[in-house]
Amino acid sequence: MSDTPVSSLVLRPATPADAPALAATIAAAFAQYRGRLVPESGAFRETAEGIAAELARGAGAIVAERNGAVVGCVMTRVLEGDLYLGRLSVLPAARGLGLAKRLVAAVEAEARARGLAGVRLGVRVVLTENQRLFTSLGFRETGREAHPGFDHPTSINMRKPLAEPG
Repeated sequence: MSDTPVSSLVLRPATPADAPALAATIAAAFAQYRGRLVPESGAFRETAEGIAAELARGAGAIVAERNGAVVGCVMTRVLEGDLYLGRLSVLPAARGLGLAKRLVAAVEAEARARGLAGVRLGVRVVLTENQRLFTSLGFRETGREAHPGFDHPTSINMRKPLAEPG
């Protein structure tokens, strides 16, 4: 699949009809983290029904398609005046083409279109490669949190401002 040019991709807003494909894409993309994250990622509990319900409540999602098939996605929701991105997912067979960066750029464009001040995300402390990616895209750490039941930080909050004040 990696010989297909990135330009053949289509990024579009998700609809509730995409929920099964979103759930399957998230499960396949996060499979590499099974057993690596403590506590286990909530991504493993995502269902088509749950995603459809989130979309119905006003959450958003962006889908990356190639030849009509979903190869990546990201979920979004407004949080404290910013657009929060979560469940950034790229199928293993479609990695190495810059899809994650394109999905993040699409979230940033959506945030700008809504007049929001920035983009936020959370990344696990143990996923240093993901931290490096987000740092390279202009995100900076804003704090650390512990999941319930843990006495040490397990997650890093990151934010990228979209415009300088003034």
